[in-house]
Amino acid sequence: MSPVAVTANDVSKRFRLYHEKHQSLKERVLHAGRNPYEDFWALRHVSFEVLEGQTVGILGRNGSGKSTLLKCVSGILTPTEGEVRLRGQLAALLELGAGFQPELSGRENVYMNASLLGLSTRDVDKRFDEIVAFAELEQFIDNQVKFYSSGMYVRLGFAVAVNVEPDVLVVDEVLAVGDERFQRKCLGRIKEFQRDGRTILFVTHAADLVRQICDRAVVLGTGEMLGEGPPGEAIRLFREHLRMLGEGQDIAVPGGAVAVADPLVRITAVDVEHPGTGSRPHLLPGEPMTVSVRFEAERPVGDLVFWLSIFSPTGDLVFGVDTQVLEVPFDAPAGAGACDFRFDSVPLLDGAYPMSIGVRSSDGSVVYDEREVRFEIVNPGRVLGSVALPVHAEVRAVTLQ
Repeated sequence: MSPVAVTANDVSKRFRLYHEKHQSLKERVLHAGRNPYEDFWALRHVSFEVLEGQTVGILGRNGSGKSTLLKCVSGILTPTEGEVRLRGQLAALLELGAGFQPELSGRENVYMNASLLGLSTRDVDKRFDEIVAFAELEQFIDNQVKFYSSGMYVRLGFAVAVNVEPDVLVVDEVLAVGDERFQRKCLGRIKEFQRDGRTILFVTHAADLVRQICDRAVVLGTGEMLGEGPPGEAIRLFREHLRMLGEGQDIAVPGGAVAVADPLVRITAVDVEHPGTGSRPHLLPGEPMTVSVRFEAERPVGDLVFWLSIFSPTGDLVFGVDTQVLEVPFDAPAGAGACDFRFDSVPLLDGAYPMSIGVRSSDGSVVYDEREVRFEIVNPGRVLGSVALPVHAEVRAVTLQ
């Protein structure tokens, strides 16, 4: 078993919220320097461990304590109670470019920001060209940072931070910044860190990103730890927590949209059936499969849309579809119902494939429910790869003219 890289032991963090602030000298004298306040606990009794080489996500609503937790882990804040223990060097990407000085050039800011992250001038000299190339700022590196666009600013901040090459990387939402191409580039660097065996702890609202790159995830709700587990289980717990809070809570849905949780329609069961059901737990490549979704509606609901997304064993999206795309409209009466997704053939090879199944409104503004299940495929043949493509080969002699 790998050594523990990060330990949070019963971590709690309290802040004081002042209801009024005495500005004048007279007010301070009259109140003897005392300002009324109340205690606000941003974190209460949070405990978890991160093993060396693991990538662990932190899921939670805005105000759930995610960023406060990362700041406690990074040493920026000291827990009011409990403790955080670290093994190895840590670098935190909590606010990209937070140490940049607008009046200085990009080059000067690289050296200054890198020194704040623990790199010596000699180290920066060796990595400077790589930093600038990653940020794609070769033409602008000697310009003052105050003239940079927000995208240029973010790219330079990320490029500096990831070149620290720490044992533990702490990341707060920064994978959601920049344009789509730069996000892919940042994700590629994160995956390089994973291949190098580095430990990563990060906050994100993107459920698919958690599923794609995390080994585990911790779920927070209003400063308290709701649970932890594999990505699919953590995402389910997070979304169930949002549903319990009622309407008005934003959650991510397929395609990157944001919807509001509503318990009006509830998924009661998801069954995966195939020719071997009852005799073997897995499919064979190319076999048909039916995913049956059972649900209940509290009252009549118009224009429901059911979706299904299949992910690879490493978390990449393999296939996604919904009943709107398939042109199967449905107005649900009150009571029970079912939606079946039938696949004539599943052309995949070995692996356990997670599936996200959910139901939403037709405009995507409301997600009623979602479930995470998985199916397994075992390949009895000798072909390699991830997709079972139908193929035939013919070998023949050719007479040369």
